[in-house]
Amino acid sequence: MKRKMDRARSYETGIFKKPGDFIQMFKDVQSKVSDVVLGKEKPVEESTPEYEKLKHYIFELENHLAEAQKQAFRLVKRHRELGQSLADFGKAIKLLGACEGDSLEKVFSEVGSKSEMLSIKLQREADNLLFNFEEPLKDYVRAVQSIKATMLDRANAFRQHFDLDQERKYKELNLEKMKFMNPEKFSESETEFSELKAASEEATKRYEHIVSVMNDELARFQEQKTADIGLAFHEFAKGQAKLAKDIADAWRSILPKLEACSSS
Repeated sequence: MKRKMDRARSYETGIFKKPGDFIQMFKDVQSKVSDVVLGKEKPVEESTPEYEKLKHYIFELENHLAEAQKQAFRLVKRHRELGQSLADFGKAIKLLGACEGDSLEKVFSEVGSKSEMLSIKLQREADNLLFNFEEPLKDYVRAVQSIKATMLDRANAFRQHFDLDQERKYKELNLEKMKFMNPEKFSESETEFSELKAASEEATKRYEHIVSVMNDELARFQEQKTADIGLAFHEFAKGQAKLAKDIADAWRSILPKLEACSSS
């Protein structure tokens, strides 16, 4: 009897001034854990201003890269279609010139040859766009999707870490309660608590590892992206400038002959 009274006094002089304080805190934690475990509460999400900003950046970047890649694909397609149209036009002009004969045949043949030559240049520029512009954009869309997959792993790891931590707190309080109210089961519960604590610590380590991996992955991605996309756009502009010059030079070279034909 004396031992029970001493234990009660010890309990009352601890953190909790009254047994009711302890019981209420125990119930609060138990209710919180139950809501999370049973799905009555929306799963807890990691939410800090920095991480929210990062998530917004990643989702926005994926959308913009996907749109840029889509338009790059349309450019490649347009170059191929225009190249094919010039090739077909060149053949038709040569056949037309053959029907006309005399000086027109020679001039039309040259127009047809220029068209076919420009067709080849357009096809080559389409290949250049595909490999040096569209494909890098595709790679970066995939890289962002990989980062999003890591973000999903991070979210799952955070929830597991959070839920186990909540359960650990609940079990810890339960263990304290049992120490005073049911000493016979204390040893068994202590073992269970040790196992849960180990699982909780492991979940926390896994979450922290994923955060570290993601930070490294994102830093590498941002550094490489800036360099690669800058180079891709430089090559794109350079290729378009050369193609425009080749087209202008080709048509300019036959203008005098066409003018001569039209004035004769």
